[in-house]
Amino acid sequence: MPGVRVAGVGVTAFGNAPERTGRDLFGEASAEAFADAGVDRVDVEALYYGNFMGELAEHQGHQGPLMAEAAGIRAPATRYETACASSSAGVRQAVKDVRNGEADVLLVGGAERMTNLGTQGATEALAIAADDLWEVRQGMTFPGAYALMARAYFEQFGGTREDLAEIAVKNHEHALDNDQAQYNSEISVEQVLDAPMVSEPLGLYDSCPISDGAAAAVLVSEEYAEREGIDAPVAITGTGQGGDQLALHDREHLATSPAADEAAVEAYAEAEISATDVDLAEVHDCFTIAEVLAIESLGLYETGEGIDAATRGETAAGGENPVNLSGGLKAKGHPVGATGVGQIADVVKLLRGDHVNSDAVPDADVGVAHNAGGTVASAVVHVMEVQE
Repeated sequence: MPGVRVAGVGVTAFGNAPERTGRDLFGEASAEAFADAGVDRVDVEALYYGNFMGELAEHQGHQGPLMAEAAGIRAPATRYETACASSSAGVRQAVKDVRNGEADVLLVGGAERMTNLGTQGATEALAIAADDLWEVRQGMTFPGAYALMARAYFEQFGGTREDLAEIAVKNHEHALDNDQAQYNSEISVEQVLDAPMVSEPLGLYDSCPISDGAAAAVLVSEEYAEREGIDAPVAITGTGQGGDQLALHDREHLATSPAADEAAVEAYAEAEISATDVDLAEVHDCFTIAEVLAIESLGLYETGEGIDAATRGETAAGGENPVNLSGGLKAKGHPVGATGVGQIADVVKLLRGDHVNSDAVPDADVGVAHNAGGTVASAVVHVMEVQE
């Protein structure tokens, strides 16, 4: 089966840029990806593009060909929508196509414009990733949904708000020197606990921000990389996807994420690795409790044992299981359609040694990206490895 290499990546700064359009953002990210890859745009055979709320934020559907134009390519283009896991789903399809011999060069990526909607508008737009009939119309928003999951976790396994606060503090610390991160500010546990409550037990600092941004990556077959002399040491060796009931009340469990469990098992099996081989992970921490669920689904911790990993310093830079060295969604930001490929870009850079926090993992060979949609009704996991 042909191998898949990440030839180049590009990411805009994540943050507050309401004046910029999605096509402007993706044009910047894709230009950076092509420059990093050293791949000619004319070789691109297709674009797989992730976006969630384009119709609401920009009154723009049919974004695939629009973003191909923004990237400067003429190739078939398809938009992928899986809520917050949109661009990861596009990457998964691209990996399959390269492996199947259907393509040698593919552009994958995503973008989201959110801040122009304002806080209320963006919150309402994000809410459509939940069940409209049984959740949204009853007033459910994602802070409330994840608060229910956090309360269920505390009741079943234990844990405290202080444990969640340690996750926020850690991820802000990781983002301090990351120029692409939305927040480069240090926070304390006390600040997290004293901040306004959003939905008990989640406060303001337990929540990721509303963000604008874009990310792109050029994926190539190993044959193409060798033939064209492309330096692409990082390969995507495993990909997995899982699903769950959309509405929380239909699920058997609230304190675990079976969709991510399934995605991780599949990705690890493809890559022929286990959780003990993972050197670093970028996970979907839209809320602090989400990082706990993610690291347990990835097998970095047993179910019910990940809640105080940050408190013990194990998931920090220099810890045995470094998680979200980019700052994660919590501090780097969460422009929904861009998040999945943004995570992959961070893992690639960390493994190549050219990330701002690469010194924290100087000998890393295996990285994992975990991207969830909604309340983890969708989940995509990718394994990346340094190849000889």
